[in-house]
Amino acid sequence: MSLFQMDGAVGTADVTDVTANEPTVTRHLHLPCPRPIAMETVTMTSPLELLERHFGYKSFRPLQAEVIAHVLGGNDAVVLMPTGGGKSLCYQIPALALDGLTVVISPLIALMKDQVQALQGNGVPAAFLNSSLELIEERSIHQQLRGGALKLLYVSPERLFQQGFLDSLGELNARLFAVDEAHCISSWGHSFRPEYKQLDVLKRRFPHVPVIALTATADRTVRHEIGRHLGLRAPRTFISSFDRPNLSLAVLPGQDRWKAIERIMGRHAGHCGIIYCNSRAGAEKLAAKLQGIGIKAAYYHAKLEASERSRVQDDFLQGKLHVICATNAFGMGIDKADVRFVIHYNLPGTVEGYYQEIGRAGRDGRPAETILFYSYADVQTHMHFAEEIEDPKYKEVTIAKLERMKEYAEAQVCRRTILLSYFSEELVTPCGNCDVCKDPPKFFDGTVLAQKALSAVVRSKEQLS
Repeated sequence: MSLFQMDGAVGTADVTDVTANEPTVTRHLHLPCPRPIAMETVTMTSPLELLERHFGYKSFRPLQAEVIAHVLGGNDAVVLMPTGGGKSLCYQIPALALDGLTVVISPLIALMKDQVQALQGNGVPAAFLNSSLELIEERSIHQQLRGGALKLLYVSPERLFQQGFLDSLGELNARLFAVDEAHCISSWGHSFRPEYKQLDVLKRRFPHVPVIALTATADRTVRHEIGRHLGLRAPRTFISSFDRPNLSLAVLPGQDRWKAIERIMGRHAGHCGIIYCNSRAGAEKLAAKLQGIGIKAAYYHAKLEASERSRVQDDFLQGKLHVICATNAFGMGIDKADVRFVIHYNLPGTVEGYYQEIGRAGRDGRPAETILFYSYADVQTHMHFAEEIEDPKYKEVTIAKLERMKEYAEAQVCRRTILLSYFSEELVTPCGNCDVCKDPPKFFDGTVLAQKALSAVVRSKEQLS
């Protein structure tokens, strides 16, 4: 009898049973723990014991226990949890329970570094392989792999496809594959990575090794594509609530952004925050202005040297810097609990990208502020880039996603209701923690005034006096 059968654990979750070709309708089910994989591949330590021993938590967050049981049952899964919702534990706990290696495919070097450092600090043998390593460091990791000393190995998709690497995994007792930021696999997602399209090789080369795909942002179309493109076998999709009630939501006009930012800095003096900009030049200019008023600020974008990006990120994580002005190259996988505000200096192109970026605020559960500056000039900029897309279907999707973002910014009803509905989640009552709820727009009947104005236009024969 397995440890899950002995526990008799059951859970409740919103799930979708998905085949590789045709997803079914999402529904709410009462789930018994799935059939476990062979006991010789699982440690006798329960997932809850592993959670407390290595991470210090006495209980799982919603859906975590169900996902872990499903994966340890040898099954494929797609997991959607908001930023800060605990996605990583859904594969880190199985990695500790399984007798073998868990390989995590991750898109960013910064994400790997943060995750591995945190795991090592918690007594978990983990490492990463990417282009940032010196040759001697890489050799040391390969030696640990051959000796079976590692439980988790983080790799980029590019490294996964280096000659001979997949062959070596067959010799390293790989027991689980985790595909992080899985929305990158979809050309309709907001962070499309062509290399992710080839990850179906995992199921072709290792058909009996379970795969768990994880993301914080995916609409219904992208969710269905994840399982199909990865070639997953009847995966179960676990969808956690996307509601982050501790985050306040506000949209401000794009005029006089600097004055508004000065006020926000005053409210959050000494606190940490992120300001997202649409351009590298914009991030650099804004960081310089903040430094000019005494803020410990820096900029971050993809054109910085890797060593400089790493330094800026580390300084921010350690509290040496209070504000990062960044393009969307910054933040994936950042595990900093005390970010008190996230500002979007420009309109993002998708709701998914916006949601993922504001999710970096308030991960400690305390109140945090999110502000979006909105101007039609930003909409025109996005439209300009969209019009240059040659694929007509992709262009159509890009423009549709921009329209959804525009509708959110122009909303006259509870913003959280609109945000959650995008991810197919219903909010029954207004949230009370967005600018629209706090200061509802005031309406009046302008029928008579409009009639008088039109009458004046007619009487003047549309001529100015």
